[in-house]
Amino acid sequence: MITFLAKRTATLVAAVLLSSFAVFLIPYVTPGDPVRKIIRSRVAGDIVDDATVRALGESLGLDDPLPVQYLRWLGDFFTGDMGLSHISRTPVVDQVMPAMGITLSLVIVALGAAVVVSLPLGIVAALKQGSRTDKLITTVTQSFIAMPEYWLAPLLVLLFALKLSLLPSAGWNTASSIVLPAVTLALRPISFFTSAVRSGMIDALEAEHISAARARGLSHVQTVMRHVVPNGLVPLSTLFAVWFAGLLGGSVIVEVIFAIPGMGRLLYDSVVNSDIPLAQGGVVVVVALAVTITTLADFLHRILSPKVSGALA
Repeated sequence: MITFLAKRTATLVAAVLLSSFAVFLIPYVTPGDPVRKIIRSRVAGDIVDDATVRALGESLGLDDPLPVQYLRWLGDFFTGDMGLSHISRTPVVDQVMPAMGITLSLVIVALGAAVVVSLPLGIVAALKQGSRTDKLITTVTQSFIAMPEYWLAPLLVLLFALKLSLLPSAGWNTASSIVLPAVTLALRPISFFTSAVRSGMIDALEAEHISAARARGLSHVQTVMRHVVPNGLVPLSTLFAVWFAGLLGGSVIVEVIFAIPGMGRLLYDSVVNSDIPLAQGGVVVVVALAVTITTLADFLHRILSPKVSGALA
């Protein structure tokens, strides 16, 4: 177990460092003078004098080798200094953290709703494997895969906001503002979660210890609740983490359509406006959080699944 934890932790650190270095190189691989771009994010006002640019570049260490600059940049980042936004001239951290909080709220609500819906559907489908109920649940939930967010979001706005006037079409002002974007993000995970729960339940139902539990006198309901359902939740835990990590930075379309000031919208605006410090800070935070979540999911999966524990030992 200790070896497993050490390997996963090393992988986590390596992934964050590699991604952060790639993000650090953005000013150097995009068109334009990287020194001017970096200075622009740190100094109020546009600087056009070449001599002044060179002097400031030297004073800031921008003429140092790239590895030295990266380590300095990384140290500043982990102390909360992500630089200044090109556009607003305000600290990047003051924009990234509130945006991440909004995106986390949206993702938690969306995936929480997906679990609440998919868990009973997956259980019923597994217990009635091969029946009409199973086929109906599978057909309906799998159809959600064919509903991309850029198509579903305008449809929901047209129906529930414009036609029925039940929910706001955009913004992040009231509790009801989260309903339409959360539903938009939840539908496709529902299809994957339901399938995962169904498959896990079916595998658990066919395990030898289920027959042994029935032989000990447990009723069908007791056997299902004590032995089948917990085993069926193992694949769901991993899949939940994967979707959670993916939606942190993958909710761009939904946040843009619904005018939600979250991380997806922030990254979109930073790219459109060529706001490199803002893009750098946002991407590193998203990647670090996403990798951390998937690593924790690996730990949880190892604890919950004896089969996986034995295979990885």
